Amino acid sequence: MPTRGATTKHKLGEASPTKQTNKKTKSDVTVPVPEEFQLLDKFWKASNYLSVGQIYLLDKNPLLRRKLELADVKPRLLGHFGTTPGQNFIYCHLNKLICERNLSMIYISGPGHGGPAIVSQVYLEGTYSEYYPNISEDEQGMAKLFKQFSFPGGIPSHVAPETPGSMHEGGELGYSLSHAFGAVLDKPDLMVACVVGDGEAETGPLATSWHANKFLNPKTDGVVLPILHLNGYKIDNPTLLDRIPDEELKALFVGYGYEPILVEGSDPGIMHPAFASALNYCADKIKEIKENAAMVDSQEVKRPTWPMIILRSPKGWTGPKEVDGLTIEGSYRSHQVPMASPQENPAHLGLLEQWLLSYEPHTLFDEQGRLLPELKALVPPKELRMGNNPYTNPHYTPLILPDYGEFGIADPQRGTVQSSDATHLGYFLKRVIELNAKARNFRIFGPDETKSNRLGAVFDVTTKQFLGERRPGDDRMSSDGRVMEMLSEHQCQGWLEGYLLTGGHGLINSYEAFIHIITSMFNQHAKWMKMCNDISWRNELPSMNILLSSHVWRQDHNGFTHQDPGFLGHVVSKKPNIIRVYLPPDANCLLSVFHHCLSTRHKVNVVVCGKHPAPQWLTVEEARGHCAAGLGIWDWASNDKGGEPDIIMACAGDVPTLEALAATSIVRKRIPGLKIRFVNVVNLMKLVPQSLHPHGLSDNHFDSIFTTKKPVIFAFHGVPHLVEKLVYQRRGRNFTVRGYNEEGTISTAFDMTVMNNIDRFHLVIDICDKIEHDIFERLTPETKYAAVYVRQEMNSMLVKHKKYIAEYGVDMDEITEWKWDI
Repeated sequence: MPTRGATTKHKLGEASPTKQTNKKTKSDVTVPVPEEFQLLDKFWKASNYLSVGQIYLLDKNPLLRRKLELADVKPRLLGHFGTTPGQNFIYCHLNKLICERNLSMIYISGPGHGGPAIVSQVYLEGTYSEYYPNISEDEQGMAKLFKQFSFPGGIPSHVAPETPGSMHEGGELGYSLSHAFGAVLDKPDLMVACVVGDGEAETGPLATSWHANKFLNPKTDGVVLPILHLNGYKIDNPTLLDRIPDEELKALFVGYGYEPILVEGSDPGIMHPAFASALNYCADKIKEIKENAAMVDSQEVKRPTWPMIILRSPKGWTGPKEVDGLTIEGSYRSHQVPMASPQENPAHLGLLEQWLLSYEPHTLFDEQGRLLPELKALVPPKELRMGNNPYTNPHYTPLILPDYGEFGIADPQRGTVQSSDATHLGYFLKRVIELNAKARNFRIFGPDETKSNRLGAVFDVTTKQFLGERRPGDDRMSSDGRVMEMLSEHQCQGWLEGYLLTGGHGLINSYEAFIHIITSMFNQHAKWMKMCNDISWRNELPSMNILLSSHVWRQDHNGFTHQDPGFLGHVVSKKPNIIRVYLPPDANCLLSVFHHCLSTRHKVNVVVCGKHPAPQWLTVEEARGHCAAGLGIWDWASNDKGGEPDIIMACAGDVPTLEALAATSIVRKRIPGLKIRFVNVVNLMKLVPQSLHPHGLSDNHFDSIFTTKKPVIFAFHGVPHLVEKLVYQRRGRNFTVRGYNEEGTISTAFDMTVMNNIDRFHLVIDICDKIEHDIFERLTPETKYAAVYVRQEMNSMLVKHKKYIAEYGVDMDEITEWKWDI
């Protein structure tokens, strides 16, 4: 391998071929830029000029045709310069590599606060003006480009959805590498250059995501080229990886399974050939890996040692060396805006002008403000521009889905049949994998729980993709499978997001309590989808599907740490045209719901289901109608038909449905004169007014089901205040909600419901309370005076229950063997 600018030979784990000793912290040029890289160096200067202009300038004097004035400078300066020159440097060299090797490449900016760099690059390549014709490739367009950055009515400071070529904003640090690996799955022609900031590298999710190389199949998947950018500082502290010896640094990544190549310095004359040499070495190595993998069966490919680059350059490279006597370039002070606004400190005006002119814009742009033709020639052809890569704005391709009816329960006999809801979903997903095998556009992600969550039927037709060492006894594993498992919710979620953002379909399955781990990731993805809806050229994406099994009411064996349904409350706080929450009561409803979810686009669908054997209620056809409506009256459980109900018993979730039906059965037997309407809710957003959510019921429809004055006892899967919040703007004030109240421990399944007052006995007591305090006067004597006896019986049953489980450790037969028999 060529070693321009190098002083050390390269072996795996030793010094890189581009390791050189120019460790200056300031960019004092000492070596002329080689002729081969002089135009590239000018292109880098042009992108740095545009980046500084975006942070500092308004639209009045973009090319400094006259002396800089205070009126030319933004009154409020926002943005991050520190990472920007280094990212511009990388992007320029990647363009060179793309042109030389005809590569399809995406650029992911882990330190996405370096937004000025990517906007500058996409503008210089011409893509920005194609998406935004008003930002033209001339002085007038440049002026608009400058003003709009971090300006009201303009664009954000990060690599946001508004930026062509972006599929990762990088606002919240930690997910760039997992997004990169997710993006290249099933795209063997794609390379993702993922720039990882050294601050971002300190986050837990990023530190874990280096292990994704154990899952990437070089034959069936694309390539991730990680570029760890060490510029030494965060906002106010040094970065950890920049403050360890080089040998430790390289050993770390050798241990992760990479071949690290270190490029460091500040002198462009050395850095340009050194970085180009590193990129070419990586490209040659990647080509060799791909060629070798092409000759092997996809399920038997061995894990290669992928190359990566560690680029060490000064923070705020090419920026002011000192301001007000303080070091700026190569210091934490350049992280954001290197110098205060000249409007606050007029002495900075001259420094800013000197800084801008140091890039020699008159040698980069012509009289019209266009990039000079010889520099424009460095841009890849339109179809290969990173700002125009089709994977960053994919066209939606639907999955082929089977009719789910064949996987359901034909005649559940109103709870007589017991079965695992998730098991039936597994049968359905198995068929989805088969139907879409040729397209290779569907994957299941999860933290070591696909089989545990009863989706194991999928392993009849696929495997878990894993390229680590496999040993005798390992099963359901190969180098090429549709299931990806790693015991990191962050990693699985990041893979899924990267896969969806580039056009794939999939789901993540997780224990309900631990999905909180990715709450912030979900939050960022939902924000991305919301912004895409507001951008005319952004296409709709495949929906994110989150399956929560092993839920709160069936974690009696694991205890309090595994009992938390609170994720739903966070989900419903996002934009209503994005989020959906489904709580199917049985297997047939789960199949109906998930079939629907996999056919939607640009949504986040959260589905909660049980995995243990449970009573089954509705036939397949009943489930179709019920789930299409989202909620409905179960007439077979009600006795108010043809009249007005006295009480509405409502529920959402499989266990609450069971307990609500059992409570209804008790009341109908003990107090036969009471008219009960039984309502089941599958689509939680049906509770919200139509004006607040597209799935919400109109007030009239809602009132026709729940009334405005008759008491509603609502047994809910999650925390009670969530339902109270959703129905708050309804006309009635008639809801009493029971749900999870942060009570739990290792106990029996039924005792979990008792601890949280959502069991059948407490629900019956609630009805008795309503009889005596809310509807007493409207009932016959026989009905209203029965309540006191029924309440007493229920309290006795609760005492009996506690005594029984304390002695035997299991639930009473009247609980476990209960059947609907009305």
